[in-house]
Amino acid sequence: MTLYDKLPNDFLIQFYDEIKRNIESGIVSNSMYYELALLITVVLERGLDLEEPQGFERFIDQQILNALANGASL
Repeated sequence: MTLYDKLPNDFLIQFYDEIKRNIESGIVSNSMYYELALLITVVLERGLDLEEPQGFERFIDQQILNALANGASL
């Protein structure tokens, strides 16, 4: 279980939007994509639909993201 699993949906979405804005504006490093993948995993498990930030696919392999969403671990 991650911190993101414990967050209510509204806070999770706000946190996601803030990370996405920071990545797209270059404020945070590319390492934040890992955190974003963890967050998106929880979002997918909850059935929420969010837009991926630009360039996300360069850093997170979609197959890994799908496996995480289906309960696999790294």
